Amino acid sequence: MPLSMSETAVPPLLRALSNLRANLDKAAAHCMLHEIDEQVLVQFRLYPDMAPLSTQVQIACDMSKGCVSRLSDSDRPSFEDEEKTFSELQARIDKTMEYIKGIALERIDGSEQKAISFKTQAGELKFSGQQYLQYFVLPNVYFHCTMAYAILRHNGVTLGKTDFIGRP
Repeated sequence: MPLSMSETAVPPLLRALSNLRANLDKAAAHCMLHEIDEQVLVQFRLYPDMAPLSTQVQIACDMSKGCVSRLSDSDRPSFEDEEKTFSELQARIDKTMEYIKGIALERIDGSEQKAISFKTQAGELKFSGQQYLQYFVLPNVYFHCTMAYAILRHNGVTLGKTDFIGRP
């Protein structure tokens, strides 16, 4: 039996966000242990034209809740991008995960051919529901979680591959 849209979307999104949250736990502990102001990591960017850690987390959350809301025809909650601490970023992840878990899976299922379109800085994007999930959302969520991981690793937080992908 093929995977449903909800099976393809919800578990990977929740896992990525849960792992990201756990990595922020390790980053907070790292800052406390080494007496580093957490703002150094929260605002750190790998290169001047790249987004800082805080924005990487915000975008991963926004992509995840946007996916579930578009596929299920649900109202997407709006979160202000004001997080300045690890605990505030973790609270954003928690709110995002609560929202995703609160959507009935059957509202997502059957959305493979649903027309999805929205405007971006690059112009209007148009997808089927399946294309949107597979070729836009999941790569974007993984990209921003990877950038957050890279920022933390670059700054000495002890993370490994399992911290990124999680345990089965």
